[in-house]
Amino acid sequence: MKIGVSSYSFQQLINSGKETQLSIMKKAKEMGFDGIEFIDLSPDEGISEAQYAEMIREESEKLSLPVTAYTISANLLKDTGVDAEVERLYKKVDIAEILGAKIMRHDAAWGMPDNMKASAGFEQVLPVLADGCRRVTEYAQSKEIVTCIENHGFFCQDSERVEKIITSVGNSNFGVLLDIGNFCCVDENSASAAGRLAPYIKHIHAKDFHIKSGNGLNPGKGFFRSRGGNYLRGSIIGHGDIPVMQCISIAKNSGYDGFVSIEFEGLENCLDGIEIGLENLKKMIEMI
Repeated sequence: MKIGVSSYSFQQLINSGKETQLSIMKKAKEMGFDGIEFIDLSPDEGISEAQYAEMIREESEKLSLPVTAYTISANLLKDTGVDAEVERLYKKVDIAEILGAKIMRHDAAWGMPDNMKASAGFEQVLPVLADGCRRVTEYAQSKEIVTCIENHGFFCQDSERVEKIITSVGNSNFGVLLDIGNFCCVDENSASAAGRLAPYIKHIHAKDFHIKSGNGLNPGKGFFRSRGGNYLRGSIIGHGDIPVMQCISIAKNSGYDGFVSIEFEGLENCLDGIEIGLENLKKMIEMI
């Protein structure tokens, strides 16, 4: 397995204006990462998304730091309709191609449409989600790009729901970006969930969380609540309560040998969080 890092891990520096998505690539290379993935691109004013993707691709080749994945937001249940969202995602696939990324993750949905909340649930919208994901992956496949959804965003976060979308799409070009940490957001055991989704893994996010029972006081700054009311806060890999090593072992035993990408979202200084997390993740992989 190779270790990459998500551009989201550097978001503290990007938000402060000290770094950009383009400049963090050099830092990632200096820190010893094998690759980098990008979330939705944020080009400066006057630069198109396609132009910015070309700039990132050039820097990637200069540094010998491959762009491993392109992870973007999406909602196939938007009021504007699935057709419009699929067309938008086709254009994102084109951006992934410019970046040189062979994997693109897009969200499936963030929740039920307002006009359906009182009368329907996940099972009723599953055909729409599967149809949208299928169309996007068929387009991406023509460009030799794999697509996937992530256990992300509460509504499509449970491993059972993720698996239902994948098997409903029924295309080997489509699978899951397994985020090891995110299952705690819906109070699901990470190892059990990883075991369920292991056959469908296309990419992995290594992430850790501090977890505290919801049957107590709010611990304060940085914590948010899971769907079941527990308190969660992003942590440095190896400092939290997620069985990161166990989940990576499950993925490896299933035959996965791709990138494991660090996604840090803790309160600590992000460079410290990334560096310590990288050191711990290397040890874990060596021990498996």
